[in-house]
Amino acid sequence: MTTLTFRAATPADIPALIELVTSAYRGDASRAGWTTEADMLDGARIDAEGLQADIARQRSTILLAERAGQLVACAHVADGGEHGYFGMFAVAPTEQGSGLGKQVIAEAEAHGVREWGLASMLMTVIDIREELIAFYERRGYRRTGIKKPFPYGDERFGIPKRDDLQFEILEKVFESHPS
Repeated sequence: MTTLTFRAATPADIPALIELVTSAYRGDASRAGWTTEADMLDGARIDAEGLQADIARQRSTILLAERAGQLVACAHVADGGEHGYFGMFAVAPTEQGSGLGKQVIAEAEAHGVREWGLASMLMTVIDIREELIAFYERRGYRRTGIKKPFPYGDERFGIPKRDDLQFEILEKVFESHPS
């Protein structure tokens, strides 16, 4: 297997990022993997404007994982002040279940600790995604019990196919970090 390399996204990567994240979560292509949201949501998962803002923002990195020059996974990590933020995690559907996602999460966490001295990381997950939450729990994240409403009517987050969606915040506290 070819070596996995990591780098920060640039504005030139935006079209490939949109394609990757959409393929991992929306539409029929996403059904090849286990992270699909196709039965819950239609429409876009991300947009070019949001990606541009995340790339340009200080203390924010969209981390790309590439194999042989091909984008296979990504994650957004940022310094949110008291906690870091982990999101926009996507692995190409045909690569899901290969261990690639675990490598990307580990690299994103290491990046946050190395670059900004993060002591913990937060993420939001649709709370009915029990298998996805269990995956994150196996990586050391815990359910906080804090829920946030799904932004119904804001198509930047997709077009819901059901009326019971909400986000749950998960947190991971790092065992060792710079003081």
